[in-house]
Amino acid sequence: MIETEPIDRLLPEERTLLARYQAGDDAAFEALILPFETAIFNFGLRMCGNREDAQDILQETFINAMRYLKGFRGEAKLRNWLFRIASSVCQKKHRRSKFAPEREISLTQFYDNDDTSEVLDVADERRLPDDELLGSELGQRLSAAIGGLPKKYRVVLLLRDIEGLSANEVADILDMSVPAVKSRLHRARLFVRQQLQTYLSGRAVS
Repeated sequence: MIETEPIDRLLPEERTLLARYQAGDDAAFEALILPFETAIFNFGLRMCGNREDAQDILQETFINAMRYLKGFRGEAKLRNWLFRIASSVCQKKHRRSKFAPEREISLTQFYDNDDTSEVLDVADERRLPDDELLGSELGQRLSAAIGGLPKKYRVVLLLRDIEGLSANEVADILDMSVPAVKSRLHRARLFVRQQLQTYLSGRAVS
């Protein structure tokens, strides 16, 4: 079998900074990673629901990045690689936020099939509304609906609809198949839209 070199997915400036860091220039780490600080913090905030947990996730993500960048060769986009680390940190975070909902909804009420094998004919591929709603009452309802999702559905929804990653990228980050990503995304969108529809219907009646 002919071995091929891995595809380099880094931007030229990222490749330069990575080479400097791997050569022992610790100052290059800050220049390489800090552009993603806000995105990782917001991801942690949406996953866990409060700033303290989000700050912990950001810190742990950067600590792990510092450790593993020495062997990183650019096989993935740097942003996606950091989201992989952050997603892993989030999944391992067992302490429940005091701001989290009393219980997470079980999405099995909508489907009987296993989401790792289910192939869905998704009629509505539109992304959910995102940052333009932040600060509004509807935005708060959206955040609450997303917070009510089990983590395995929430992380797919956030990476796909909020961060704008492709299904293939999300599958790579979470070590899942693309059909499984699409299945979880469909269920998560359905639940969130149903929650928003209930809220909007109530406002229309009142």
